[in-house]
Amino acid sequence: MLFFTQCFGAVLDLIHLRFQHYKAKRVFSAAGQLVCVVNPTHSLKYAPTRCAAAQASTEQGILSPCHHHEAVHDPQLVPCTCPLFSCPWEGHLEVVVSHLRQTHRINILQGAEIVFLATDMHLPAPTDWIIMHSCLGHQFLLVLRKQEKYEGHPQFFATMMLIGTPSQANNFTYRLELNRNQRRLKWEATPRSILECVDSVISDGDCLVLNTSLAQLFSDNGSLAIGIAITTSKVHSSDAEM
Repeated sequence: MLFFTQCFGAVLDLIHLRFQHYKAKRVFSAAGQLVCVVNPTHSLKYAPTRCAAAQASTEQGILSPCHHHEAVHDPQLVPCTCPLFSCPWEGHLEVVVSHLRQTHRINILQGAEIVFLATDMHLPAPTDWIIMHSCLGHQFLLVLRKQEKYEGHPQFFATMMLIGTPSQANNFTYRLELNRNQRRLKWEATPRSILECVDSVISDGDCLVLNTSLAQLFSDNGSLAIGIAITTSKVHSSDAEM
């Protein structure tokens, strides 16, 4: 009976996932958009990344003591940019994509416009939904995070980071759009460089921010579909309209 129950549960999960993907494709196929179903990664112990820890130390005025025999850090090395866990990996910017795909198993989609379908929005914070988007000859990292900025009040934060330098990021504009039940919400901004740290962008609120009730208006059976479009632009602006 236990074996049957476990197998039956796995089959139901697979059917549920395929049904969600089918619904999303049916809704967005007319627009020619590629749909990516993204499962959540939930961490019971959300370890702060090194860039967040460094920022906190700077804000508190804490400086590490200088030692003459201390190893000098190579400024060309980039720490792991995956916001899921604290990862000790370091490498050059051009191999960040390979690290994210091979070590953290993050999917990558190609196309000017795609649909990011995040499942299981009801899971407790902190929870992340992450994919990479390959477009216009560059790779972008889309992060959707459910996080309690105030205790007992979880919010959803969505942002697009360019896996490149800040000067390269200034050449692009990204748009995140939610559209359901005759409601539309759009956020348009210049992406931030992955060198600036995802945690800092979310802490500053320089991204699409949804409270729980607003996220529920646009969700469908616990899934949230976000349309993503990236264009090249020399004029930078950020706005949210509804």
